Amino acid sequence: LLGLDWRIPDARGGQKGRPGRTAGRGMTRIKLCGLSRPEDIASANRVQPEFVGFVFVPGSKRYVSTRQAQRLKALLSPRIQAVGVFADAEPETVAGLLDRGVIDLAQLHGGESGDYIRRLRALTGKPIIQAFRITSAQDVMRAETSIADHILLDSGAGTGTAFDWALLRHIKRPYFLAGGLGPGKVERAVELLHPYAVDVSSGIETEGVKDPSKMAAFVAAVRKEDKR
Repeated sequence: LLGLDWRIPDARGGQKGRPGRTAGRGMTRIKLCGLSRPEDIASANRVQPEFVGFVFVPGSKRYVSTRQAQRLKALLSPRIQAVGVFADAEPETVAGLLDRGVIDLAQLHGGESGDYIRRLRALTGKPIIQAFRITSAQDVMRAETSIADHILLDSGAGTGTAFDWALLRHIKRPYFLAGGLGPGKVERAVELLHPYAVDVSSGIETEGVKDPSKMAAFVAAVRKEDKR
């Protein structure tokens, strides 16, 4: 995959006093989620995040059809990977989109179990992200035991609000951080938590539409903090 390592690196121990912080510094990956228009792809190509997200959840205001996703992926820079976001979709549907190259990773945002992930793995070898709503320390522990390649920690399905980052005080597994992030707040998140990746959707929108200036500001804030 273009020389990039999509598997989670070895978990590193946390440092006391900083919730969820892992030892050492590395580049924070960026995922701009909920892209649905050619203009959104053009903006992403200019700022070069590691990932963009296409939402395949029916009823979502950011929903895209397979045909739309194919068209968007054709416009996407080959250096950016497309993540498909699903909620309890049939594994065969997810695997089909992965194996046809419409998406490069699958993000599971429903109630998918370990058995579901094993079934999906039997159909495709592409990486899987499992999302978890974090409201308690028990939720964090459950996320750390996921058999998915990556975990994503969020406050809820597209609520645009942050959860209590203090719950990540003892986490050792690298994670995607989502929920309530925007160009202003993400810099602080990277400074405090050093997540494997940050994920944003509503935080880069104006009146429900992706905003090129907010997309650029979000990426710049992460890159700036990474250089410190």
